[in-house]
Amino acid sequence: MKYRTDLKSGRELSALGFGCMRFPRGPGMKIDIPKSEALMISAIERGINYFDTGYIYAGNEQALGEILRRNQGMREKIYLSTKLPFNQCKEYADFDRIFNIQLERLGTDYIDYYLMHKLTSVADWERIRLLGIEDWIAQKKSAGQIKQIGFSFHGVQSEFLALLDQYDWEFCMIQYNYINENYQAGRKGLIKAHEKGLPVMIMEPLLGGKLANLPKKAKKLLHEQDSTVSAAAWALRWLWNHRQVTVVLSGMGSMQQLDDNIKTADTADIGMMTDSDAETIGRVTAIFKESYKIPCTECNYCLPCPKGVNIPVCFTAYNVSYASGFAAGMTLYSIGTDVTNPDKNYGAKNCIKCGKCEKHCPQNIKIMQSLDRVQKRMEPFWFNAAMKIVRKVMG
Repeated sequence: MKYRTDLKSGRELSALGFGCMRFPRGPGMKIDIPKSEALMISAIERGINYFDTGYIYAGNEQALGEILRRNQGMREKIYLSTKLPFNQCKEYADFDRIFNIQLERLGTDYIDYYLMHKLTSVADWERIRLLGIEDWIAQKKSAGQIKQIGFSFHGVQSEFLALLDQYDWEFCMIQYNYINENYQAGRKGLIKAHEKGLPVMIMEPLLGGKLANLPKKAKKLLHEQDSTVSAAAWALRWLWNHRQVTVVLSGMGSMQQLDDNIKTADTADIGMMTDSDAETIGRVTAIFKESYKIPCTECNYCLPCPKGVNIPVCFTAYNVSYASGFAAGMTLYSIGTDVTNPDKNYGAKNCIKCGKCEKHCPQNIKIMQSLDRVQKRMEPFWFNAAMKIVRKVMG
């Protein structure tokens, strides 16, 4: 495992971090503890020491805490990161209320890397600053309960650049990959954060798996450039090529994904990509942007929908219909939304425009408008007639 130095603390952090939000799940979407435990043990044994979770990740902190309790000495081998959902904080007491719940869930008395979750603007920070967050952070750091303080970002670049100067941050987390080089914080934000001495943690390195499952034309280009490197590995190598990147977080839900990512991390280094490699990535980016119309990463923050619309599946199927053909997208849409069910399905047409989903989307997708696009393409005028025939055949 390669390590990169956190210049604020001197800690050596694994270049590959474990994003726990995508722990494997079983029936009823309950986290599969044995499988998740096996992944964590293997990851730690092979050098991963940075593990990231969050208060709003359903059941995630609890699962991680259970795994730590079941494995004596594991907590001391890792750096643990979690997040404060500041939007749920209406008064000073809420900071302690949520933080204490997190400590209990995780079975620990301190957090190594603590983030303000989903800051989007200076106005966000100003609101909780007026509630007393700076004094609260100082108390927790003095007590040793928070080692380093940072924020995760989901806004526009100008706000990120401004936020960096609002407080003496000790690290930050941004969405960054070769598709998002000029999106949200972007390259300019990455560089400024590094210049201020902040460790930069990267989320969505594969854009919710999209960069591991590229359109065929894009995959062909990468294969011609180097047939020994997978599409996912290309995306990770592109990130580790940046000296400003500290930790690349990956949500690894299977041992195969863990094996593949560790293999890539073991060989990736700063400056390893050639000019030819960069040119190929540029061509792949152009192909990708032609095919993927809605920038959904399937993080599921938009769920649950009051009407049961499976928003991530709707968007994925829509994108696949352009990347791999209408038939492939339609198959995914039909299965994922159960549109053959006349009584209850989870398709785009069930959206009632309540707007609840848009408040939680870290990509700032205009979800209601996008669902209209999905319905128009995936449920055309002949769709209902076709579904009646399908239901009749299926009995």
